[in-house]
Amino acid sequence: QVQLVESGGGLVQPGGSLRLSCAASGSIFTIYTMTWYRQAPGKQRELVATISRGGTINYVDSVKGRFTISRDNAKRMVYLQMNSLKPEDTAVYYCYGDLQVSPVQSIVGYWGQGTQVTVSS
Repeated sequence: QVQLVESGGGLVQPGGSLRLSCAASGSIFTIYTMTWYRQAPGKQRELVATISRGGTINYVDSVKGRFTISRDNAKRMVYLQMNSLKPEDTAVYYCYGDLQVSPVQSIVGYWGQGTQVTVSS
């Protein structure tokens, strides 16, 4: 069973930092693009950052210069380093992965369960 499990969320003061991790487990042949999304209360889920298998990275404008996405293919991990956090970064952060479980099957998207990030004094 393929799973994506996030960790690292919590409560932090404005200006602080958090590092989110997402671990992929199960029978996985290849992990392609990995993406962090977030959803604030009453708002739609939005893409925060994405990283391809080859390392191509994109960010939503609101986090550029503050957040850094990275991955470790050998460990099947993706990370989101969040610095200079603002109250408007408060949301549930989700990991999303485009995964292939065998060379003969299609690439399928998987979601993690989410981790809460709260930025407040």
